Amino acid sequence: MKMPNDTAADPMTRLMLETFRLNGRLLAAGDRLVGPLGLTSARWQVLGAVALAEAPQPVAQIARRMGLARQSVQRIADDLAKAGLLHYAENPDHRRAKLVDLTAAGRAAYDQAMARHHPWAQGLAAGIDPAAIEAAAGLLREIGARLEARRAEPDTS
Repeated sequence: MKMPNDTAADPMTRLMLETFRLNGRLLAAGDRLVGPLGLTSARWQVLGAVALAEAPQPVAQIARRMGLARQSVQRIADDLAKAGLLHYAENPDHRRAKLVDLTAAGRAAYDQAMARHHPWAQGLAAGIDPAAIEAAAGLLREIGARLEARRAEPDTS
């Protein structure tokens, strides 16, 4: 079934499809990059979200910042805790929502992953205008913000 031609929607649809493809390729490449460290892309993402947070946070807050389902992040956080990379701490603001933080081993694993990431990312960026990369990142942030703003709106389709 062919959809009606809409000059604004067509480029957005192409961008969405390329984003889906890129996400799949990034996850596969990330798995290869951090696999030797005993990590997956998903575990690396959660470690990174915890490492980059200004303070320990509950899983629900981490999931919101990552744009993922709380249950998915909870499962990965539990796996990382069992592996000794994360630990749960009491939350003075909420009895049941424990705070998540890195252990020393978790910090070391994250640092090792980032040491692998930096030269890999530099290689990907080689020959691309940094301003173009920043513009692309800005566009993705803007689309993400629009999606977040519309999350609470009713479906109009």
